[in-house]
Amino acid sequence: MNNNNCCSNTFFKKVLNKNGMKKIFISILSSILLNAPLQAQVYSVQSPDGHIALTVSNQEQLTYSVQLDGKTLIAPSPMGFQLKDEKEMNGNFRVENDAKVKSGTESWTPIVRNKHAVCQVPYQELTLNLKEKDGQYRRMDVAFRVMNDGVAFRYTLYGISRLGNRQITKELTGYSIPESSILWIPAFGYENNGKSYKSAQEGVFEKTPVKSIKTDIHAGLPGLIKVDEKNWMAIIEANLDNYPAFYLGRSKEAKEGYQMLDTKLTPIWGEDENGVKARFDEAANSSWRVIMIGHNPGKFIESEIIRSLNPDCAIKNTEWIKPGMSAWDHWWSGEIKMEQSVIKQYIDLAAKEKWPYMLIDWTWYGEFNNPKADITKVAPQLNMPEIIEYAKSKNVGIWLWLRCEDANNNDQYKQAFPLYHKWGIKGVKIDFMDRDDQDMVNWYRRIIKATADNELMLDLHGAYKPDGIERTYPHVLTREGVMGEENYKWSDKMTPEHNVTLAYTRLLAGQMDYTPGGFLNVTQKQFKNQSPTLVSNTRAAELAKFVVYESPFMCFCEHPDNVYGQVGEDFVQKVPTTWDDIKFLGGTPDTYVALAKKTGEQWYVGVINNSKQRTIRLDLSFLPKGKYQIEFWKDGKKANSVATDCEHKVTKTSSTKPLSVQLANAGGYVCIISRKL
Repeated sequence: MNNNNCCSNTFFKKVLNKNGMKKIFISILSSILLNAPLQAQVYSVQSPDGHIALTVSNQEQLTYSVQLDGKTLIAPSPMGFQLKDEKEMNGNFRVENDAKVKSGTESWTPIVRNKHAVCQVPYQELTLNLKEKDGQYRRMDVAFRVMNDGVAFRYTLYGISRLGNRQITKELTGYSIPESSILWIPAFGYENNGKSYKSAQEGVFEKTPVKSIKTDIHAGLPGLIKVDEKNWMAIIEANLDNYPAFYLGRSKEAKEGYQMLDTKLTPIWGEDENGVKARFDEAANSSWRVIMIGHNPGKFIESEIIRSLNPDCAIKNTEWIKPGMSAWDHWWSGEIKMEQSVIKQYIDLAAKEKWPYMLIDWTWYGEFNNPKADITKVAPQLNMPEIIEYAKSKNVGIWLWLRCEDANNNDQYKQAFPLYHKWGIKGVKIDFMDRDDQDMVNWYRRIIKATADNELMLDLHGAYKPDGIERTYPHVLTREGVMGEENYKWSDKMTPEHNVTLAYTRLLAGQMDYTPGGFLNVTQKQFKNQSPTLVSNTRAAELAKFVVYESPFMCFCEHPDNVYGQVGEDFVQKVPTTWDDIKFLGGTPDTYVALAKKTGEQWYVGVINNSKQRTIRLDLSFLPKGKYQIEFWKDGKKANSVATDCEHKVTKTSSTKPLSVQLANAGGYVCIISRKL
């Protein structure tokens, strides 16, 4: 056989025309194909509704790209890893499995209803089992999932023949986005000792052209991206376990109209920017890299993508998990007053407002952030059994604050958590972790499981962004990782613009312990840092935060004397902290946000405005046809100069009649819509 023409059409015809030669030909052809060089492999996965397309190419390098309605939002972008003392692992792969696209739906009924009473996220999924064609024959799996509101992918790495762990020094995942894109990101600087990765994640999401992102920073997530007027994305992660969190960076100049964003993993504590990011010796999963995609950034707020990428509930008995509003001790309103009478004053506040909880914050166990700190003993001026009994008589449960170092010191939490359960404590707020490296991520997991074992609900403060773990462990009711209300005590960055932008950025990750409720409302010109703490938005805007911001454990910050008899007190008595449904009603990251949330048969509408007064129209057509009663709290006529001016009325409306709302500077609006009988 002449090798030069063995695959020609003439040869095929001659063989096929000879009787008895078909079986021999098939055998020869099979041998040729099996031993021929592999062709480039390209895979395409579409969202169930057909609008989003993900393309994966396994050529010399492994890449992916994303399109929305035919428009490329992410051009071919690299995937893979750099590992210490190993060759770069980013290509030269053979696909080992039958790579077929499979359909599925993530369905669950949340124990704690954050956005929906029932969740369903349909998807199309492709998994590639990859193995190097030569060398060490290292393995890597990548799972790709495409949903109607975004795409997600996750790596799995394995051990190799060498004894000892493998060490990731860099993740090569890139995001090649149009160079005209604009991002909303918090930018963190980098120091040689790596300490800037130590952060409470309390940044301002600055509007930043992608070309202006400095190369020496790492940008926090979620990162909201405006590609153009009709196309938006948001980059975030989900299901973070035994792996470092990641940030976005920019290291290269734009090319052919696209700017590459890099993945920056948080270094292991003590390592520098170029050092080790993660260690593993057996199979290890990255978190899911999530890209929300759509024509309207407000729709991202409704999304259940993040929670859908986490396992279902791991707690068998969940009856003890009960969300709700909480009073908070004197720290917000002045200096710390860790006194028996003061604590009882806040318990009384919770009881009067019919809230189920009161949070006792720092110094309840005396010294903290100190090797001598003992989280099993109460400060001498306090009588904890009396406090708990008094709260119980008022139908109020007690939460306790802990400094993370104190909980971790000699594993004190292992003794403390069973003790708290015995006392009747309902939950703990753990603070000042301020890290998201691999070790800290694993510490979170240990604490989450330990609190669950002792039936203690959990508030993670000084924390990294949520990753959807509340689906698996629903007792994790909230976490900070936000520049929230407490910053009014010392910062001038708490602007109306910041409060609006949070809804389109940080809120996309999930639960947000913003701690609203400041009733000493002043205008921006009148604002100053002081004690008691002032808040530079209107009273109506303050009330709207309880609807817009997601937190099943909603911590109310204000002193009782500033609440009793004030306009809006009746609203915070009524507003729930969990929701059966959510609808985005209008706004943009740099104007306002309007959300509607349902609980039972009632809808709550919340609107937060930036510094520019405006009139908006809210479409109520999401309501079943009919007439409704609407109880509202809105900016009063003097609200532009007197921020506490808030009008409270009850009126009628219908589902076919748009709602006209006038918003003051730094203003807001809330209402409760009930079916009229």
